[in-house]
Amino acid sequence: MKHHHYKTSIEWTGNKGSGTSNYRDYERSHTISVENKPIIEGSSDPAFRGDKTKYNPEEMLLSSLSSCHMLWYLHFCSEAGIIVTGYIDNATGIMEENSNGSGRFTEVVLQPVVTITDKTQIEKAKELHKKANEFCFIANSVNFPVKHTCEILIKN
Repeated sequence: MKHHHYKTSIEWTGNKGSGTSNYRDYERSHTISVENKPIIEGSSDPAFRGDKTKYNPEEMLLSSLSSCHMLWYLHFCSEAGIIVTGYIDNATGIMEENSNGSGRFTEVVLQPVVTITDKTQIEKAKELHKKANEFCFIANSVNFPVKHTCEILIKN
């Protein structure tokens, strides 16, 4: 078994002078950084006093699932001889918040629209989404279903 190690740094940037002295006295802003990569500006969801112009953890989770699925899908299409010329996914997720403020995602639905060059490969192109879902490292790590619907377009 191979092991892969990852490292990120999170730095809270929302101290407005008095730290967390009061729930309303600090911003949820932070930076996410990985060595030699651009910094990502983060915050909490606006529903939790976050900055709507910055990425929140819920969006990052959804993006991780979506991009992992896409990368596996493109890999399997390449192996199968399916030429993909376009891929866009408008993923959605549902998070339930409990009365005590805790919560969890209950499902994510990936909705990729894939453009391929050969109409005889439409069914195989659809089937490979299932395989991509089975191989996705992120989907295999969450405790809720990651579903997908797909649309295949043809463009020569």
